[in-house]
Order: sequence, then structure tokens, then C-alpha cells
Amino acid sequence: MTMLIPDAEHDDLHLGERPLIVCDIDEVVLEFVSPFMAYLDHNGHELRATSFRLHGNVFNRADGSETPGETVSEMLEAFFEAQDNWQTPVKEAADSLARLSVRADVVFLTAMPPRHREVRRRLLSRHGFDYPMIATEQPKGPAVLALHGERQHPVVFIDDIFVNLQSVRKHVPDTLLVNLMANDTFRALAPHPGDGVDIACDWPHAEDIIKTHFDGR
Repeated sequence: MTMLIPDAEHDDLHLGERPLIVCDIDEVVLEFVSPFMAYLDHNGHELRATSFRLHGNVFNRADGSETPGETVSEMLEAFFEAQDNWQTPVKEAADSLARLSVRADVVFLTAMPPRHREVRRRLLSRHGFDYPMIATEQPKGPAVLALHGERQHPVVFIDDIFVNLQSVRKHVPDTLLVNLMANDTFRALAPHPGDGVDIACDWPHAEDIIKTHFDGR
């Protein structure tokens, strides 16, 4: 399949004549917030969950000063380089996706810089997430549109971020949008995902929402 997503790297993609599930990775199938907090602690910093963001919420543990944004970005880059030593699967994600994959194609769409794709590919496969992955920092709406195209099958998009969900809603309006975030603390701080989005409290809940959607089509 020829992808029309700028600046993207991806595995081989072969979609069948059946529904499509496009799934984010960080905080959806792989824990991100908790491992990143552990990584920061290991490097003398801490993340204070006072708002739904990273920059501005990281502090130096030695003197309590706010960690400069540039330093936070550098640590985030280093974290992604070593993600396979830190990130772990979200509870029940692998089992739910395995059951859903009987009825639908599953594709991972991550906003992680494409240069870290190989490390993430190995990490996903290690934990049984053997589904093709697209890595791009481009908006997710156009990416899902390029992937789904004019197919006449149901499409589902699962993500933890408001902006990504609404981007897909704009570009592929018939998509079932599911908001899912593993970290309870940051989920409580997140803005409402917007109209037309189903909010799942965990993977079994998300699985039920998706199966009900498929059954109704």
C-alpha cells in the first residue's frame, strides 16, 4: 500500500476487506506517564501533575526549580531512545486487541518521532503487539484519511489526546472515536475530548464500545 503521509515511517500495510482500528500507542497500549515519571526521578527530576502537560510541570529535585523546557525536551528524546527499558503494556490492551483483531485490521499510529520507530517496533513485538505501526509527527486526521481512504468499512480511532481525536473527526467524520488514557491522574486533568467521542475507562470498556459499533453496522 502506498502511504500519502508526509514524513512518516511505517511497516508493510495490507488492509483486508473488513473494519479498521487505528490505535495510538503512548498511554493507550504502552504506559507512558508512569514510566516517564520514573525516568525523570532516575535523572534527578520529578513530574508534578498540576495540569495536563509535561513542559512547565517538571522540576529539579535537588533545588525545586522548574526544569527548563529545552531540558524537558532533551529528556523526552532520551526517554524515547531508551523506551524499551522503561515502557510496559497497558493492562488488558494486548488481550483486547487480540480479540478485536479477529474482526478488524489493527494499525498503530504514533506521534513519536519516526527516528525512534525501530526501538518502538521491537518493544511492541516483545509484548505481543504484532500489528503494523506508522510513526509520524503530522496531524492524525490526514493520516487516518490517507490510510482509510474511500473504503466502505467501519473505522475506529483510539487516542488519549483531544486534538488528535478531533483531527480525525474533522477529516474522517464517520469514524468511531474512542478516548482512552491509562494514567488515572492525568486522565482527571485532561480536557473533555469533545462531542462525538466515546470515553472508555479501560480496555475492556473500549472493547465493548467497539464491538457494539461493529454489531450495529
